[in-house]
Amino acid sequence: MKNGTVEDYKIIAANDDETAKELPDKLIGHLKEMAKDDGAYKISRLDHVLQCATRAHRDGADADWIIAGLFHDIGDVLAPYTHGQVAAEIIRPFVKEEVAWVVRNHGSFQMFYNKSLSEEARNTRDKFKDHKFYQLAVDFCEKWDQNSFDPNYKTETLDFFIPLIREVFTRIPFSQ
Repeated sequence: MKNGTVEDYKIIAANDDETAKELPDKLIGHLKEMAKDDGAYKISRLDHVLQCATRAHRDGADADWIIAGLFHDIGDVLAPYTHGQVAAEIIRPFVKEEVAWVVRNHGSFQMFYNKSLSEEARNTRDKFKDHKFYQLAVDFCEKWDQNSFDPNYKTETLDFFIPLIREVFTRIPFSQ
């Protein structure tokens, strides 16, 4: 890189801009891939995130929270131990700080519902008790995430959310 010229870096920057324009389509493609995996649940990973986003939408949540519902588990297969962090970094340039924080940490909050864990493990979220976004994470998990594994829930399709995905992921990064 130290031998790169100004012209070289202009070409690279132009390529980066083109790659950024493709982001919504790449993310939509990854969501479609999630239809092939159920993670041992009664519904696919895609159906889970669509259900989560549908619940947020029907509750009147803003675009950022609906995007959180759609993308909070996008890292499940690639990063099973850090999927929240992966998802948060994907959406962070385009959503409010609190939304990215909730997505980053939702795994700790979801443990609360896992009855196979010890009480101490189930209450992992308590380490965030004094954080300013703690209650938002509790609410995200309670209202939209933990109950979105219902094979009988009437869920909106991915096509329903595509305009929102395109709108959010073409925002000016870090402008929220």
